[in-house]
Amino acid sequence: MTLAQINEIIKLKLVSDRFNAERNVSCACVSDILSDVMARAPKDCIWITNQSHENVIAIAFFKELTAVIFANGVVPDEESVQKANLKNITLLTCDANAFDLAGQLYHLGLRGSN
Repeated sequence: MTLAQINEIIKLKLVSDRFNAERNVSCACVSDILSDVMARAPKDCIWITNQSHENVIAIAFFKELTAVIFANGVVPDEESVQKANLKNITLLTCDANAFDLAGQLYHLGLRGSN
């Protein structure tokens, strides 16, 4: 499933300048614990979090994640967005809470990372 296909159904809001529409999404990860994402999220995963600081961008880049979705309408600060733009990372936000958003992704056929 591509990021564009997910966005067509869930209607996420783009925060960064880059929307990697055709990028594949292999699974989803829901965590606010950065070390958990570092240990478990594989390449092409989509990450749902409430954390909005620069370390999120660093992990998304290092792990080659497809995108980061900020739940509960959270929007990262401008400095984090600028870093994401430089690193070509898609940042999205959604008004839904992390649990509901994960359920929507599960309904679309995505499963968690192991």
